[in-house]
Amino acid sequence: MNYNIITPPVIEAITAIVGADAVIVQHDDLEKYSHDETEDLVYYPEVVAKPKTPEEVAALLKLCNKHRIPVTPRGGGTGLSGGALPVKGGLLIAMERFNKVLEIDEQNFQATVEPGVITEEFMNQVAAKGLLYPVDPASKGSCFIGGNVSHGSGGPRVVKYGTIREYVLNLQVVLASGEIIWTGANTLKYASGYNLTQLMIGSEGTLGIVTKIVVKLIPLPTVDALMLASFPSNEIACAAVSAIFRAGIVPSALEFMERRGVEWVMEYDDIAFDLKDGVEAFLLIEVDGNNQDVIFADCEKINAVLENYNCSDVLFADSSAQKEELWRLRRTMAVSIKSNSVYKEEDTVVPRAALPQLIKGIKEVGSKYGFESVCYGHAGDGNLHVNIVKAKMSDSDWTNKLKFGIREIFELTVSLGGTLSGEHGIGLVQKEFMPIKYSDVHFALWKGIKKVFDPNGILNPGKIF
Repeated sequence: MNYNIITPPVIEAITAIVGADAVIVQHDDLEKYSHDETEDLVYYPEVVAKPKTPEEVAALLKLCNKHRIPVTPRGGGTGLSGGALPVKGGLLIAMERFNKVLEIDEQNFQATVEPGVITEEFMNQVAAKGLLYPVDPASKGSCFIGGNVSHGSGGPRVVKYGTIREYVLNLQVVLASGEIIWTGANTLKYASGYNLTQLMIGSEGTLGIVTKIVVKLIPLPTVDALMLASFPSNEIACAAVSAIFRAGIVPSALEFMERRGVEWVMEYDDIAFDLKDGVEAFLLIEVDGNNQDVIFADCEKINAVLENYNCSDVLFADSSAQKEELWRLRRTMAVSIKSNSVYKEEDTVVPRAALPQLIKGIKEVGSKYGFESVCYGHAGDGNLHVNIVKAKMSDSDWTNKLKFGIREIFELTVSLGGTLSGEHGIGLVQKEFMPIKYSDVHFALWKGIKKVFDPNGILNPGKIF
């Protein structure tokens, strides 16, 4: 696809749409928008615009479509797949001024929000009304809801409550042509033709730009319990995961952590934690509901399961402060690893019973290619984050051979019934591995859909395929 550069007249037109205070053209000021949290990749846009209304987004897209200028939408910049990187230059549309919770409908358990609302802030607002929005990515304190929609985000509580796909009812979307549409209806059931709402979720800004989001809410649980279980090996900890479900328990969260990751968190975040010898892996297990007796009974059942899997110790959090400390142990793991070493993070997902084979195979691939790995993630739904650490791998091997090791990890994942990404998306960095899972027929269908929505290919080019 051939794209045009942004000329001074186009900059003038962009400025006329959003105002001079919402346009960035100076190179130093563009730096913030040249990267996300994806390793060390840097791509500068030519111009950044910060619209604040759907009509302004529509005018920008109509202008760029006319002049064949690539457009990259950006949320909070917390992505891990390069989805918000302007790899073709052009215009970057920053959604940070779309930051309002427009309505919380307590009668219908719904809310309407703009895409630039920070996820945790929205969660807190609805919680104050006795409601729960359970989609809580690790970056919930800084990521935008619009980015969560674009990447099909999840988080720890997906295991009980489901991904963002279960909570988005309707979307206002601006198409590449500048047309503004609603994708569905504000109803719990929808059987009226193709489901455009679900098509937009996870499309990573390649089909349109989301400007309003209607989400479903549920009652806020009043009671929860948190336990940390210790195991002598990764495989045993992972095997215990599916056993908990087979015992009839569905935790609200079930997280896996490797010992090395915990060690790095303790160094990075100064968390006081008694890390005992012989412990190589942990499961962080949360159970929630509205009846204290039921919660305790579920914890006792889980404890009985853990005893059958050589669990050496179970710590029950006895206060809100201790719960927060244990969750901080898990939530800061990614940034702790990033601060310690050159690394790459991959996002794998398999049926949860296959987790022991997955983690065993990942370690074998690392031994073969000379890299280390630190694994953690949402074990309850089979979603394992693989942090590949350079360690003693040479610069040459890191640059030239690592991709073959990553390919073997994804081949293993697919062979176990899984796929490339559970929640981070494909974006820029995973697209070369897509043929491992998907056929030419899939690519033809995807490209056909893209052509209908974006015939000139201006929306987030270079992503997914």
